[in-house]
Amino acid sequence: MTSPTTLLSALSAVDDDVIERLHERLASAAGDAGLLDVAYRTVDSPVGPLLLAATDAGLVRVAYAREDHERVLADLAARISPRVLRAPARLDAAARELDDYFAGRRRAFDLPLDLRLARGFRRSVLTHLPEIDYGSTASYATLAAAAGSPRAVRAVGTACATNPLPVVVPCHRVVRSDGALGQYIGGTEAKHALLVLEGARS
Repeated sequence: MTSPTTLLSALSAVDDDVIERLHERLASAAGDAGLLDVAYRTVDSPVGPLLLAATDAGLVRVAYAREDHERVLADLAARISPRVLRAPARLDAAARELDDYFAGRRRAFDLPLDLRLARGFRRSVLTHLPEIDYGSTASYATLAAAAGSPRAVRAVGTACATNPLPVVVPCHRVVRSDGALGQYIGGTEAKHALLVLEGARS
């Protein structure tokens, strides 16, 4: 005879499956009706759970847990659209590329990006970050010069610190001129882990 505890666990699993399927149908219907402006999901990674969010234009946000995923979603609702919905399938490609990156099978991302959350000089800095090769680093001063403002070292630091797409847009490859890591939106431990993964640090 099945115990009450086993039966309750089975019913809970069924309920979770039903809820998940209903949620997927809701997300699909919202997308078809043009009512989904920002899709999101979370993925596990060696540097902790990452929130991924995308618009029709592309990946718009990658957030570390330390940034508070709920706060990030509220910010997206305020800055882009209140029509934010968990829609994992919309971010399958991004999740796969991140899995490949963390497994050492990918050195560059091939995803459409929506850079609307960065403007002016900060956006210019972000466009130069992918020029730093996998396994390499560059100083804040070097990046400032590449962005056309050699004296704007602090502004480059701010652009990296507010990068809405960490990991994918590799601000972790920017270090201080003396070789020290410098600050990072995901924390210095995450920055070090990414550089070790890429072979830029030991």
